[in-house]
Amino acid sequence: MEKIGSSMKRKATARQHKAEVMIAGEQLRLRLHDSKLIKDRRYHLRTYPNCFVAQELIDWLISHKEAPDRATAVRLMQHLMEHDIVHQVCDKCSVFKDAKLLYRFRKDDGTFPFNSEVKVFIRGQRLYEQLILGRSSVLQVREELGVAYQRSFPGCQMIDWLLQNGEAESRRQGLELCRALLEHGIIQHVSLKHHFFDGALLYQFCINFRRRRRLAELLTESDGDAVGGAGGAEGAGAHTQENFTDSPFTLRKNLPQGNSNFLSVQPTKEIRVMSAVRRGSWPSQQNSPGGYLPPVPLCSASLAKCNPKSVLRRRVTCRELLSPGGPFIKRVLTVVGDAVGWGFVVRGSSPCYIQAVDPGGPAAAAGVKVRQFVYQVNGLCVLHLDYRAVTKLVMTGPRTVVLEMMEPLD
Repeated sequence: MEKIGSSMKRKATARQHKAEVMIAGEQLRLRLHDSKLIKDRRYHLRTYPNCFVAQELIDWLISHKEAPDRATAVRLMQHLMEHDIVHQVCDKCSVFKDAKLLYRFRKDDGTFPFNSEVKVFIRGQRLYEQLILGRSSVLQVREELGVAYQRSFPGCQMIDWLLQNGEAESRRQGLELCRALLEHGIIQHVSLKHHFFDGALLYQFCINFRRRRRLAELLTESDGDAVGGAGGAEGAGAHTQENFTDSPFTLRKNLPQGNSNFLSVQPTKEIRVMSAVRRGSWPSQQNSPGGYLPPVPLCSASLAKCNPKSVLRRRVTCRELLSPGGPFIKRVLTVVGDAVGWGFVVRGSSPCYIQAVDPGGPAAAAGVKVRQFVYQVNGLCVLHLDYRAVTKLVMTGPRTVVLEMMEPLD
């Protein structure tokens, strides 16, 4: 049976640390958005969207106990710069300075590099979220050689789950996916001895995507909890469900079971009205628990009656979108979901398009418009998928969605 070599372990550890940096950077970005530290700023008669002032950020890091002093805070931000998480808005300087200079998260301007490693990381995070949120029986306390492991799974059961949920088309494809996750430090054999096999050997997620990171961990590579390792997976099992729901990666608390505003793409009257009304103006929100709209029962009759007419002026094919010199431009947009959702409706198939946008929602603020075509979601090409598959990608992914859109020139 194939063992894991030392070189593979070193590569997995390095990739695991990179994943921790990405998670910590994303958590910081969301906190800064919530604190209004990231906003549009003017300098020399020019407006720079979604950026922050270095000095203000250093003050914030110290006041929020993320760094003990300014020098450490600068080192932390330099670490994020070196991992392509943040950059200076004009890219004239590769050093983070404690000065009145403007910097920006690459996720906020679409310049974040979605290479193969990042795509594997995003895939692993999405699978982790699905397994946790879905209360799947795959992750359980199991024993191997007399030792109990929290949230572990046999390799064969994970591949069964991937096939049942449409994440793999064959056992071989599922095996290749799981091997990639192991080689990128996202899952591991419980005793770190074996590669991934479609059998009874036990594995764990060695990254807890939902644990709140402290930035100081990034400067302590020897800290097993920060980098992951066997302790990271055990720690994931020790957390309570309450800890998981308070995570900054949780899309919402008490997720409603029925239609849920713009999280849903079901063509109902509710969506139709929401596209023209600010969510805060709904009187029914005051009477429903958690401020969510009550679910609307769906049936074939109501769908036929309430299905809104497509906003497209004509049918557009995938070939047209991909043709060089076509009347479309690509735009990369970052949408940070709020407590209600993301604020847009997807319709259609091969390609999907934006049917409606809530004018007061996150999508509108990010630049999402009606009649744009969805090309990629978080680095994954969705051009040939239908709206159900695209919606599933958004709903089961992180709170922040990076969309690559094709926008008509006319």
